[in-house]
Amino acid sequence: MENRFSLKDHLFNAETVGQLAAEYAAGMPGFDAARFKADALAGFAERELLARLDWMADCLERQLAPDFATMADQLEAAMPAPLDPSLRDDDFGHFIHALPGILAVRHGLEDHRDRALELLYRATQRFSMEFYIRPFLNRWPEETLARLAIWAKDDNYHVRRLVSEGTRPRLPWAKAVQLETAQRVPLLQELYADRTRFVTRSVANHLNDIAKAEPEVVLDLLRDWSKTGAQEAKELEWMTRHALRVLVKQGHTGALALLGYRRDVPVTADLSLGAEVVRIGERLEIFCTLQAETDVPVMVDYRIVFARPGGNQAEKVFKLKAARITAGTQLVLSKRHLLKGNATTFTLHPGAHAVVLQVNGVDVARAGFDLVQ
Repeated sequence: MENRFSLKDHLFNAETVGQLAAEYAAGMPGFDAARFKADALAGFAERELLARLDWMADCLERQLAPDFATMADQLEAAMPAPLDPSLRDDDFGHFIHALPGILAVRHGLEDHRDRALELLYRATQRFSMEFYIRPFLNRWPEETLARLAIWAKDDNYHVRRLVSEGTRPRLPWAKAVQLETAQRVPLLQELYADRTRFVTRSVANHLNDIAKAEPEVVLDLLRDWSKTGAQEAKELEWMTRHALRVLVKQGHTGALALLGYRRDVPVTADLSLGAEVVRIGERLEIFCTLQAETDVPVMVDYRIVFARPGGNQAEKVFKLKAARITAGTQLVLSKRHLLKGNATTFTLHPGAHAVVLQVNGVDVARAGFDLVQ
């Protein structure tokens, strides 16, 4: 049988738990590293990824002081060195260092808010506390936002990133946070000019979340930021593209215009498919040729119209190419799209399907195919 990659086993295993146990033993006199490691590993088999973190916190808690103030001191004393400040992008840290966040929420949320927030401040310099700041935002919104406003100016870019990432409306895997957009915007206003991509990527992802419900808010912010000159032009251009990716897929007029793409561009297009019948698990070959009367930038996407049970349909947009058409020449593009049969997030069904070619948010061509088992 093929051995499939297991993220939970990659992140939490004898080696990583042993590393964590050694850190606690070095920072806490009397800590029994062997006991912690044995307890943690014994409970992994029946637990999934996030449940393993909670279980490790259970095992750790057995050897910590019962009062939160002392517990927080112990956790801070055992923390490894902060993440290397020279690693400016994607320096996320290791999941094993999430335990202080779990215990901060578990024991500090109600009665020790300020000490718990200080623990999160120190912990996020080792592993992002984006999951664990959110309960504090829901329980103590004004007080936590005031703390985040200070952290947005912090020297450590992991702390600054937490301000954006922890307040995102749609943070993957995380609980919802009950904030209005107006409460988030002042934090983003402080962070958008950051010189670290690790922070600006979070800001752009945050804007992309907001854009799903309030596109005009995002467009207004980006327009305003382009006028200030506070962020480098090249970086703000990257942030803008990243922040508008959902709106671009939707063909949103304002988003495309802000990126320099005209909806009224006079483009002619030919679209063809490699086969009229494609099996689930095979690749669908897509070919298109575009021409325009003038030199013009184009954002070329394609939508697949999927057959669903009961005669219904569903559509998904896929990126093809951002390019520039030169007058009098052809832009020729192709794509081999895998119609994956064992995807866990979207199940394919046999039936009549179609590919719709989209240029600058406008449908310009369509071709059909039958999907079979």
